[in-house]
Amino acid sequence: MQSPFAKYRGGFWTAARKRSMYMGIMLIVLALAVQLTLGPFSARHAVSAIGVHDVFLDNLPAVNLDFVIVLWAIATWVLAWWLLIIEPKRLIFGTKAIALYIICRAFFISLTHIGPYPTQFLPGPWNVGFRFYSLFTFQGNYFFSGHTAFPFLIALLFWDDKLWRNLFLFLTVFFGSAVLLAHVHYSIDVFAAPFIVYGTFAIAARIFPHDYELLPGSPAPGSKPVLPG
Repeated sequence: MQSPFAKYRGGFWTAARKRSMYMGIMLIVLALAVQLTLGPFSARHAVSAIGVHDVFLDNLPAVNLDFVIVLWAIATWVLAWWLLIIEPKRLIFGTKAIALYIICRAFFISLTHIGPYPTQFLPGPWNVGFRFYSLFTFQGNYFFSGHTAFPFLIALLFWDDKLWRNLFLFLTVFFGSAVLLAHVHYSIDVFAAPFIVYGTFAIAARIFPHDYELLPGSPAPGSKPVLPG
């Protein structure tokens, strides 16, 4: 069976693309550092904050969906990164787009501190994978919903591939519905996420046009970026 990397051995990894890949990795590390700095900051302020009314949450029953919010979310991250790693043409731009998304979300959650909705179902420490999950998410990290945003971003990165695009669009709706039913996000967190992610994707395409041009189905080199839609 042919290795998934075999088709990229024929001169794909030029010196310039290797440098770009290293930059993407450094941006991911920077993004995680920003998140791990601003996340606890937001959490400390959210402790004394109060929850607010929400048209959707006020009318939806609270459902315990720990296994979806934690385990399925982790599985989605693993699947997304695996798909990117076996397709370096997407990986180079994908790392930078994901880094920009993480930084954007970390900045947003640090601005406004709202308490949890009163009937929120928080994942408990008994949940397998919760300790890993809790390393990157914090109390008060509401706007905008990462559960909704991340699969939508991956859908944009795989927009030319009907199978993966549809799967991650489905996961966008699925996770958005799950966090609303569990009352762990306010509705504005969920509905705003795709719009913000589309904006960060567009910014990444402008900042890193040569990496964006590597995406299958992207415009020809030197032409104006045409975003998925």
